[in-house]
Amino acid sequence: MANPARGEVEIVLDGRPHVMRLTLGALAELEAALGAEGLVGLARRFEEGSFSAADLLRLIGAGLRGAGASISDQELGAMRIEGGVHGAARAAARLLEATFAPLEEMG
Repeated sequence: MANPARGEVEIVLDGRPHVMRLTLGALAELEAALGAEGLVGLARRFEEGSFSAADLLRLIGAGLRGAGASISDQELGAMRIEGGVHGAARAAARLLEATFAPLEEMG
């Protein structure tokens, strides 16, 4: 079960709930994979909607690995994400929001 106070978000893959969390290591992995210029560039890329399906897979994959799962991006791409593309985009948006939310919003 995801703990929002820790920046965790749940996603359902192949009918099973999984937790995602963007740790510093996961963020560094994502920056390198996407060629983003720092955390601001990474956040801006998704905020502005200039991302691809591959970027979405990388984000979700990094979040899963940040929470301790050993799922590769290739394995993730073969899984059924609840809600399809829209569900994946919503989960990714919640993950970014949980990661970059100002501390005062986290209670």
